[in-house]
Amino acid sequence: MKNILAFGASSSRQSINKKWASYVASQIKNANVNVLDLNDFEMTIYSIDKEKEDGIPSKAMKFKEHIRNSDGIIISFAEHNGAYSAAFKNIFDWVSRIEKDVWGNKPMFLMATSPGGRGGATVLEIAYQKMKRMTSSEVNTFSLPSFSKNFTENEGISDADLSKSFLEQLESFEQNL
Repeated sequence: MKNILAFGASSSRQSINKKWASYVASQIKNANVNVLDLNDFEMTIYSIDKEKEDGIPSKAMKFKEHIRNSDGIIISFAEHNGAYSAAFKNIFDWVSRIEKDVWGNKPMFLMATSPGGRGGATVLEIAYQKMKRMTSSEVNTFSLPSFSKNFTENEGISDADLSKSFLEQLESFEQNL
């Protein structure tokens, strides 16, 4: 049985990206799913001075341990002003100080969703360009526009074309696990 790590790259308690990542992880057959809440990993903002003074926070070490214990990683990115959320970027910065190989060369499924018609496409492109250079494993992507219009937790994706595209990416991710 595969271990899947999933999280929404947002600190919102009502994060649609966390809901989306959790749903997607639940669609993987024969998997143990570990859904993280970034609020559980809130740390002081990374700086080299803080690292020298206090070392790497235990929350960063715990986050890295979740990565190590997974066989695949699902992240759904919230778009804040066209980029990553500060919550995700800070965790990413701290974990990158533990070891250069942040994601452990695990297969990744990078996604984004938003209330609007672009579905977080800008942040997803930024994330893909960064992550594909950080792993030798496959990196799949999918953007879900207009979250409330195109998705319900009971039925999944309601738009047939979006659903087809999503299922292709999900199948590819599963094959790489």
